[in-house]
Amino acid sequence: MIELTRFNDTKFTLNAEIIEMVEETPDTVITLTTGKKIIVKESRQEVSNLVKLYRYDVLSGKFLE
Repeated sequence: MIELTRFNDTKFTLNAEIIEMVEETPDTVITLTTGKKIIVKESRQEVSNLVKLYRYDVLSGKFLE
């Protein structure tokens, strides 16, 4: 799970496994495998980095700590 920020400054946690696509148009739009779209404050690169960190943690077992 990754923590992101909506444009009204509320934080939420998203299951990184259901992200299909992230694009900047210029806002960052995350498309989920369900077809739902979410607009967030983080940049495309920030979202990408959060997903990479999440996957690293899962594969290394750090999420269990």
